Amino acid sequence: MVVIHIKNKDESQFLYQTSLATSVDDLVKNVAQIYNGRLKIQRVCMEMEELAKHGTLYPPEILGLTDDQVEELKLVDEWGEKCIPSGGFIYNRDEIGRRNGKQPKKEMQEVLNKAIADAKEMISKNIVLQGKCLTMKTVQEALNLLKGAVLIVYPMKLPPHDVIRMEFENIEDLSGTQASLDIVDPATAQMWFCGKEMYRDGKTVGDYVGKIENCKVIMKLSKRGDGAPAREPIMSEDQRKQIMMHAYRRQEELKKLDQDEDDNYLNSEWADNSNLKKSFHGLHNISWRP
Repeated sequence: MVVIHIKNKDESQFLYQTSLATSVDDLVKNVAQIYNGRLKIQRVCMEMEELAKHGTLYPPEILGLTDDQVEELKLVDEWGEKCIPSGGFIYNRDEIGRRNGKQPKKEMQEVLNKAIADAKEMISKNIVLQGKCLTMKTVQEALNLLKGAVLIVYPMKLPPHDVIRMEFENIEDLSGTQASLDIVDPATAQMWFCGKEMYRDGKTVGDYVGKIENCKVIMKLSKRGDGAPAREPIMSEDQRKQIMMHAYRRQEELKKLDQDEDDNYLNSEWADNSNLKKSFHGLHNISWRP
């Protein structure tokens, strides 16, 4: 099987396993789905962290208003009254004004936070260093883990306007947000190998990689119109640092030698002009002691 190290621009993302017979079109679609799935998990985890701190999201008509404005307009967070976390809540005001401040108690906070940590670990970029490949099944398992934790804390489900529930139901609206710029459309995404675009015209992975099945290559995913990504550097950042460190040490040694006027080296064996003659006559290592 071919192991592909997927990158976006210069950032490492994940490892993906496929075969030489896989079409480029299928490869790009599958990789884009996993990439977008990781982004979804990151968005959900970020919102769940706020959920564990400040409770459920205000409805759209209250979102962004001050307490005085809500009271003046006589608006009521009906869903906030229905969606009470298991075991009760502690009031923790949201300074941003997005959530109602009904923070779950410590035990339920731990349920949410543990699920967040486990889900992040499942899709972490560190699994690249571990040599583990990421699949859509793993991404779905991470989403199910988060969904299960939310159901434990909120068995009545979150309000329909809460972005976490919308993410789980795949009806999220990301228009006008930074997150929408990060998403890659599987239908128009591009894959690059060795600085060249892999065309989705019926060609396979083997047409670009070669005929060796068991290999590991680097490919880069990009959106249509982003242009060709930068080529991989000749050496890694660690290698570059090691070379620079070696050059610096060598430079410092040469400086010390230039400043050192000591001529004790003349007593060394290698500096003796008659060293060759002594070696022929066997005069090395002679001791005059009895």
